[in-house]
Amino acid sequence: MYLPQQFVETRPDVLHDLIRTHPLGALVVLAGAELCANHIPFLLRTEGGGGGRLHGHVARANPVWKRLGGAIEALVIFHGPQAYISPAWYPSAAADGRVVPTWNYAVVHAFGTPRAIEDPAWLLEHVTQLAGTQEAGRDRPWRVADAPKDYLQQMIGGIVGVEIPIARLEGKWKVSQNRNRSDQLGVVAGLQDRGTDEARAIAELVMQRIKTP
Repeated sequence: MYLPQQFVETRPDVLHDLIRTHPLGALVVLAGAELCANHIPFLLRTEGGGGGRLHGHVARANPVWKRLGGAIEALVIFHGPQAYISPAWYPSAAADGRVVPTWNYAVVHAFGTPRAIEDPAWLLEHVTQLAGTQEAGRDRPWRVADAPKDYLQQMIGGIVGVEIPIARLEGKWKVSQNRNRSDQLGVVAGLQDRGTDEARAIAELVMQRIKTP
């Protein structure tokens, strides 16, 4: 990933938070001579020290799990909020017009060597925790245990787990750090006027990095 220094984000808690709030990752592995990408939800596990682990699962019919277990690293891309940035929001545009559109976004790239897991007990614990994190806060949360046991066993038999010990994380927060303070404030105002959840999320990230007067 092209990573200019001004856009680098290295704080583990910030990177972990994006993974937890945007858990659908793009798992990219080398399959023979080709790259293979699959979009699957992951759980981030950080207990036990180290760089943490990513736990996910794929359909047993998906041949990607048979490609895991070697020495080649995989990449998982977690994409946070993103938004188009209009040059019209920059007060500096009035000076000489030397401005162009851009895109703001936050992403995390996680690298590690994956392995496939077929253990039914591991898979049951994984899907229970995955559903629990997503159902949390609902008035009547659905639980894996609510499903009939025979049906659940059938569903568990149809998936394969993926575990990726995280070797390293790369974070890129491209949120107008390369603009002056007045342009940053203009971006915040423009995004807030747009009114979407994603635009507001990017506006908050820009606000966190507003240059001091």
